[in-house]
Amino acid sequence: MPELPEVEGVVRSLAPAASGRTIQKVTVSETVTASKAAGKEAIVKGHDVDYFAEELKGFTIEAVTRRSKYIYFHLVKNNTCRLLVSHLGMTGAWFVVNTIQDIREQKFRNHIHAIFQLEDGGLLVYSDIRRFGELRLLTCEEDYIPLTLMAPEPFAEDALEFFLTKSVEEKYARKPIKEVIMDGQVISGCGNIYATEALFRVGIHPKRATGRISHARKQQLFREIVAVLDESIQAGGSSISDYRNTNGEAGSMQNRLKMYGKKVCPNCGTATASIQIANRTSTYCKKCQH
Repeated sequence: MPELPEVEGVVRSLAPAASGRTIQKVTVSETVTASKAAGKEAIVKGHDVDYFAEELKGFTIEAVTRRSKYIYFHLVKNNTCRLLVSHLGMTGAWFVVNTIQDIREQKFRNHIHAIFQLEDGGLLVYSDIRRFGELRLLTCEEDYIPLTLMAPEPFAEDALEFFLTKSVEEKYARKPIKEVIMDGQVISGCGNIYATEALFRVGIHPKRATGRISHARKQQLFREIVAVLDESIQAGGSSISDYRNTNGEAGSMQNRLKMYGKKVCPNCGTATASIQIANRTSTYCKKCQH
């Protein structure tokens, strides 16, 4: 959490609110500054805090886009381009406000770690309760190799073929299907929530080896992943914990989930089971998923 739909929701509210505005000053929290001084990579990644804050001054936010689970701020100043990449981790949240008090919930006001003061007087604010998120200033994607290794967007024309090709590679064929579809180098943006839902829709056990799933069922699974991601985007994402868009609004997809976090299977009434796969709790139905 957040996964692709939640990040898409943030971008859709962030882009019109932040695009075209110029960064005048950046303030990073004392918590992050102290952590960086102690040698920890806390939120501001790849550079020290002073460089990060100074380098961003005067850049205009030309556009805000999403790539997988990342938010891209496309910046420009005097024909010089920069890319500010944000990953929300578990509890990251962005707000565009006039004052800090405009952020509705106290828990987000208590954990502000970067304030981008804009030339027009507004504030672009990054809050992160658990501090698992990241802000990374780059000249381009190639500066940070993991970004270049991401699978195509799941809605792209080549995404299905990419998934099918990857799924028969030896290193993936032996792994549980749940682990494979949560791998961003195989399918972009599908995390624990939507992997759980898609596997339930198709009736596949999350621990089944990828190589033991037929080509046709893998196609069906991919289509369900795309469908559940799209459904969640339309519902504003799942607000399981601390997800909010930049207006402080929660999503409603959590009300439509059939298997994630459920105690009873909605199809057969059997008590659900849980196992750990790739350090994530995987909920499934013993009767309906094989």
